Amino acid sequence: MANVRNPDESEGDSKKWMLQKVDMDNMEEVLIDGGGQERSSSALECQNGEKYCLDESGSGVMKRINGAQGNVPNLEKTKSGAARGLNSLRFLDRTRTGKEGDAWKPVQKRFKLHAVDGKLFRDKFGVCIGMGDSKEFAAELFDTLARRRKIYAEDGITEEELRQFWEDMTNRDLDSRLQVFFDMCDKNGDGKLSEDEVQEVILLSASTNKLSNLKQHAEEYAALIMEELDPDHQGHIEMWQLETLLRGMVGESEEGPKFQKRAQTLSRTMIPKKYRSPISKYTSKTLEFLLDNWKRVWLVTLWVSINLGLFIWKFSQYKKREAFQVMGYCLCTAKGAAETLKFNMALILIPVCRRTLTKLRSTFLSVIIPFDDNINFHKLIALAIAIGVFTHTAMHVTCDFPRLVNCSPRKFMRFLGPQFNYKQPSYGDLVESIPGLTGIIMIVMMSFSFTLATHSFRRNVIKLPWPFHHLAGFNAFWYAHHLFVIVYILLIAHGFFLFLSNHWYMKTTWMYVMVPILFYASERTLTSVHDHNHRVGVIKATIYTGNVLALYMTKPPGFKYKSGMYLFVKCPDVSSFEWHPFSITSAPGDDYLSVHIRTLGDWTKELKNRFAKVCEPPPEKPKKGCLIRMETRAEAKDEAVQARFPRIIIKGPYGAPAQNYKKYDVLLLIGLGIGATPFISIMKDLLNDIKPNESDSSLQAIKKGLERVYFYWVTREQGSFEWFKGVMNDIAEYDHGQLIDMHNYLTSMYEEGDARSALIAMVQSLQHAKNGVDVVSESRIKAHFARPNWKKVFSRLASTHPSGVFYCGSPTLANPLRLLCKEFSQNTSTRFHFHKENF
Repeated sequence: MANVRNPDESEGDSKKWMLQKVDMDNMEEVLIDGGGQERSSSALECQNGEKYCLDESGSGVMKRINGAQGNVPNLEKTKSGAARGLNSLRFLDRTRTGKEGDAWKPVQKRFKLHAVDGKLFRDKFGVCIGMGDSKEFAAELFDTLARRRKIYAEDGITEEELRQFWEDMTNRDLDSRLQVFFDMCDKNGDGKLSEDEVQEVILLSASTNKLSNLKQHAEEYAALIMEELDPDHQGHIEMWQLETLLRGMVGESEEGPKFQKRAQTLSRTMIPKKYRSPISKYTSKTLEFLLDNWKRVWLVTLWVSINLGLFIWKFSQYKKREAFQVMGYCLCTAKGAAETLKFNMALILIPVCRRTLTKLRSTFLSVIIPFDDNINFHKLIALAIAIGVFTHTAMHVTCDFPRLVNCSPRKFMRFLGPQFNYKQPSYGDLVESIPGLTGIIMIVMMSFSFTLATHSFRRNVIKLPWPFHHLAGFNAFWYAHHLFVIVYILLIAHGFFLFLSNHWYMKTTWMYVMVPILFYASERTLTSVHDHNHRVGVIKATIYTGNVLALYMTKPPGFKYKSGMYLFVKCPDVSSFEWHPFSITSAPGDDYLSVHIRTLGDWTKELKNRFAKVCEPPPEKPKKGCLIRMETRAEAKDEAVQARFPRIIIKGPYGAPAQNYKKYDVLLLIGLGIGATPFISIMKDLLNDIKPNESDSSLQAIKKGLERVYFYWVTREQGSFEWFKGVMNDIAEYDHGQLIDMHNYLTSMYEEGDARSALIAMVQSLQHAKNGVDVVSESRIKAHFARPNWKKVFSRLASTHPSGVFYCGSPTLANPLRLLCKEFSQNTSTRFHFHKENF
């Protein structure tokens, strides 16, 4: 073995070995260093009497001494760096913590739960040991452990036998775990792995990791492993050969534990001076919060100040009126709340004027106004409206009305007689009046709309029984919001027929809302009038695994957009009224428009089904080693095919946070599943700049705006990689300057080092080294297993770059990423600016 020094290791680390050559003769050899002198080598005794010589000079080889070729050696290795890497080969999660006894206790409990007459059967073994989601793999492991222990397990195993199995799986000794893995592959127990046995284990691993595409190539990948490890064509491979491949594969993951150790060490270092006392800590964090959120802070402060000013002004005004002598401070509070309500009912329309906000994003106002938070501001105003409605209604119903009805007739005639035509009303008269009825109807409609706008209803989280199930979902939210047309009409009527204001100029409700209503209505009308200019022809439609429909459409004249923007799509053949937002996945420089639509509801499902009827069957699979490109160019179809496609109408484009990506020198783009779509447009835009300008000078010109782009795409289905395979291949082919650093993660796979994914990792390394194609993503960019270590990602970026972080995906990950941005911005010299896509 040649001694290979890892540059990342410290001087105190032990050495790392790489197998370079094995001779299968009986002649004993000694190692000669570069100076021609003999050196003693460390001999490792094997169970069958064989010896291996390990050279530490950096140029030697390993020789077998006096050994029979057919036997399987059981190596006793030194504690090298690679051995530490192999320690990550495990069968179970969280069992190598030094507290294996604690891990065994829940297994005991599950044994008692699933055992029948004190015996645990094969089909319950996976659930018992914590492999409930890998039952097929657990069953094979059960058979292997039973063979090793020579236990007849057809009738189940006892708790003591389960304990023995557990000890084999969690044994700290590397050789023991490696032998279990080898025995699992070697089903006939002859100490050799045939090609059929390798293929069977690949199929098992692919099934366990939900890699349906990989299963179709299991025979090809088994042949690849045999070709690599059996160069003499003996028809089998031995344990030490499999170990060699494992050693090189898991050695790459050695950085993980080392990083965690470094991170823990850093977290325990000296606390910065600004955080040493409670006062300085609070002051520093407040200043950092203001620095990160100053746009939001000043805008919300201004909005709150206006609301408080209006409330105090109206409160003071009614305190001086004669009605105050009857209804007191309840009237002042109700009128103050009403004044803020009028202001917010007018303001709430502005954040949803998408076309106007899209244009304003490109002006100087984007420097001081956080246009990315328009939906959040819309929700904040809605909350203020709800508070205003509650306060206004509660003061009137529980305080003002009873005082007005129950006051003495003399007092009423003196202070309020002219306002009510000298007739004291009853409680029923007040409720049945125009202000009373309009108020009740508005409260009902607004409550209904607000309820359907909550996350549980809008995202269809709540499941309602028939016939109310249609009240949950985006359509219910969208149509319920149109009730506000009636609400605004009633609001104007409610303010016009006030009891205590007789002059028209004192009835100010219409003054507040008229301009915003006309502005919003004109934008909606203008969009509807221009629908005919945005009728697009479908150039190509492709349906991918994972229920994703890709539409390639003609670009309307004058349709200009930036990468990261989105548009609305309507299909009159599905619904004449529904518009749905989708990120644009084509680049601004492309001569077509494209969107990728995942079927998540009734409308998208029906749209996909209609296109599926006219889509041609997929082409034949490419030959071995070949790549198929589907996303990077749009191919025109003949007119007959276009006529059969459903009609598509678009409106937009509309602004989104990702469109401002060029403001940053370094980007961290994070997409979950279909959330990668806004960033694919950015990738294509960068590639369009790179492709015709492959010279170093032109590449430097491109990099003037962007130094580096890190793109992390996390998905749970292998078929998802087909959506943007062409883009990934183009990055590998054209990005010679390494402007784009793309990382694909497949969460359905077990993390690297897990025995359930070990053979897949071997195949991945061999295939990528030989053909340049990844077996998981089936592209030229290598995929990672499981989920990213986000803290590790941010730590790497924090050491070198200030970054803009753009995220699109499930809200579940948004908050942890936001907290990481805040943490690393506070604790390092790098500032991370977090942006989340909102629709």
